[in-house]
Amino acid sequence: MESLHFAGFQSEIFYIEVASPSHAEFCARLVRPKSSLEIVFSWVLCVYVFLLNSSTPKIMNALLMFVLLLVCAVGKSVLAAEGYDYRHCEGNVKRWADKSLLELEGRTEQERLELKDLLFFLHIPRTGGRNYFNCFLRNLFPREQECPRSYDKLRFDPSKPGCRLVVTHDDYSLMSILPSERTSVVTVMRNPVDRVLGSYEFSVEVASRFLIHPNLSSSIRLRRRNTTKMVGVSTLDIWPWKYLVPWMREDLFARRDARRLERMMMQGDVNSYDFPAMLMPLYEYIHQPMAYEIIHNGGTFQVAGLTNNSHLEEAQEIRQCVTKYPLLGKHVLEVAKRRLDQMLYVGLTENHKDSAKMFASMVGAQVLSQLQLSNSSIWSSNAPINRTGFNSALDAKLEQTSRVQISVEDQKSNINSAAENAKEHKGNHTVGSLLDSYEKCVSNSRSGQVTRRISSLKGIAPANFTKQARTRIPESIIKEIERLNSLDVELHKHAQNIYSQQQKARSEQQKARSEHQTIVLLESSSK
Repeated sequence: MESLHFAGFQSEIFYIEVASPSHAEFCARLVRPKSSLEIVFSWVLCVYVFLLNSSTPKIMNALLMFVLLLVCAVGKSVLAAEGYDYRHCEGNVKRWADKSLLELEGRTEQERLELKDLLFFLHIPRTGGRNYFNCFLRNLFPREQECPRSYDKLRFDPSKPGCRLVVTHDDYSLMSILPSERTSVVTVMRNPVDRVLGSYEFSVEVASRFLIHPNLSSSIRLRRRNTTKMVGVSTLDIWPWKYLVPWMREDLFARRDARRLERMMMQGDVNSYDFPAMLMPLYEYIHQPMAYEIIHNGGTFQVAGLTNNSHLEEAQEIRQCVTKYPLLGKHVLEVAKRRLDQMLYVGLTENHKDSAKMFASMVGAQVLSQLQLSNSSIWSSNAPINRTGFNSALDAKLEQTSRVQISVEDQKSNINSAAENAKEHKGNHTVGSLLDSYEKCVSNSRSGQVTRRISSLKGIAPANFTKQARTRIPESIIKEIERLNSLDVELHKHAQNIYSQQQKARSEQQKARSEHQTIVLLESSSK
């Protein structure tokens, strides 16, 4: 085999003799090029070699000159086109960013801190949002005020009386079909490395539940058969797990089949994050196209409204432009930062307990206050909804529905936790009782999650995901995850700053309230 070098590119070809493979076979054996110019050069080279083997030597000088001129001319056009691609991407990304930032202008700080008629909980996967939904929001909002079928793809009638709560994995683009001026947005952010690890672990956990079946085909058939009988909805119906879990499930079955063929025995100490005989290693997972599409910088893309689950037509193109030209990511990051700035509340998964207290005081207190007002609903007859902007977009979404946020496996423990809370909730919650109820619910929910995880991971034993197991992940992989999620790293820092500001404001509010109470007591005692 020889290597031909031309214009800085390299293509490998096999020496062709009279009895060599056909021209088509030769062309098929060209190494796949990595750029547009290499594509042009490779196919011109293919034509040249074909003519070389079918022409007389006298023709070759003219033919060689023609090929060189063709490569130069076409190559110049291709390079110009690639340059235009960048300019095209830059223009589109900037236009989208400018428009998005413009939509955020004009809102005062007082307006931002005031709970509007509709609460949109933007749930970034693996941030603990399920606990907020089951243990906080379901305690705050009566069931009739939950927008029905609001998890994953939006499906609710905006004219339905009392619809005041939307909880979903949908990204921020959902605001394009909501009454934005009457909607408050809240979210919870998480350290990007922990979020990526959590996504990896959960994908494996849910996928491993299917290993009870003899093969992949059997698991898929049974899944389809059971879908029609489900009261709830499977994790496989929820974004992003409807993509990540089937992908991981297929990989787990393939590795199990390979082990059986090789009669491999799994024993001894293993690194659960680097166990290729059993499951996709973490270092392989983070470099898969699926991870680039959904996982990496997922928090930034979700707050920016640009996931592959977006309601915006231009989302895919902008996301691909940012992936191809990372420098353009700064525009997406800026939009995500400004949107966080405009949210009513931003929590941090790593500050779980304090975040819960802050949510109760910043959001819970306002919800409890509004629930006491009979005319608080946006959907009441006195406040008819302007459906402009809903019609076509919403109708399209009605065809792509998911019914609730929890899998059938998760449903029992979550419903039980919420049910216990409901028994205590008589419509007379205070911020303090709300927090007590929340902590009890979260404790019950976590116990159920631990039990479920142990049962699920039996299919890939001795692999297991624990805090101790995470300590065996090499620092080089942690650094690589940070590099691949550079936008999320910066957005998380910004979220931490917002969180600090919220803490300061809450402390000042508590101090002012305490001083006021002291004054009232002094005045009453002096009378």
